[in-house]
Amino acid sequence: MITARHDGNDAADEPVVVPLRQGPTVLRIALGGQLRQLRERCGISREAAGDAIRGSHAKISRLELGQVGFKQRDLLDLLTLYGVTDPDERASFVALARRANTPGWWHRYSDVLPTWFQTYLGLEQAAAVIRGYEAQFVPGLLQTGNYARAVIQLAHGDEPDEEIQRRVALRIERQKILTHPDAPTVWLVIDEAVLHRPYGGPAVLRGQIEHLLQVGELATVTIQVVPYAVGGHAAAGGGFAILRFAAPELPDIVYLEQLTSALYLDKRSDLDQYLGVMDRLAVQAYTPEQTRTFLTGLLTEY
Repeated sequence: MITARHDGNDAADEPVVVPLRQGPTVLRIALGGQLRQLRERCGISREAAGDAIRGSHAKISRLELGQVGFKQRDLLDLLTLYGVTDPDERASFVALARRANTPGWWHRYSDVLPTWFQTYLGLEQAAAVIRGYEAQFVPGLLQTGNYARAVIQLAHGDEPDEEIQRRVALRIERQKILTHPDAPTVWLVIDEAVLHRPYGGPAVLRGQIEHLLQVGELATVTIQVVPYAVGGHAAAGGGFAILRFAAPELPDIVYLEQLTSALYLDKRSDLDQYLGVMDRLAVQAYTPEQTRTFLTGLLTEY
């Protein structure tokens, strides 16, 4: 683990402790949050902090939100402004910033990866808990290669086969977090309609259902299906994901994917609403045990 801290008695001065699995996106957010706490503790405005690094208050805002990388000169100037002068503490911040500026593994797929989704991948790879609901497709973390290929071709069917395969490879690479020693807790609810859409044909869907049964045996993965019999439910608006992180400085984030962009919600009111919807879905859906029975029964149809 890497820590960065400033001595003091306030809760804001607690160390930022970042597990090694957490990637650059969350490292930037953690470091930015710590810098914001230091700035506020010193009573320094964003405008004054921006002047100290020859920038603007908007640049300080982007740094504190983890939206951009850190230049070492800017970081050191801010630490001096905030009274962090101990060489070891400054070195710890610099080391954290260096890791935060390192491209994630998904950077090698940047030619087929939209910028807005790169942010999500960084958050997903670092999350301690991933909860979500899907009404159209099997969630990406649970897709087989054949199913992923069929789904990807819906939107990218005119691309060369090589690019399609790279998109599939990216999706499969994401799934490595499920078997990582520090795997997140994953709790996904799927609408029954998803399991009757034979993307790629019946054989592909059968393989996908078999995969759901297999991955559902992982101790960190919970899968539930919302049956048709439920009728209307609280998530009728569409799929979403809720990400929670181990570092207390990082807020829960709701991710809403759109056709060509995505929304990231972290306001408490939005989080409470989506958490409430997720809880109600979990009650309305088949239990994990009932879901296994349901999935096993579906195999007789394909």
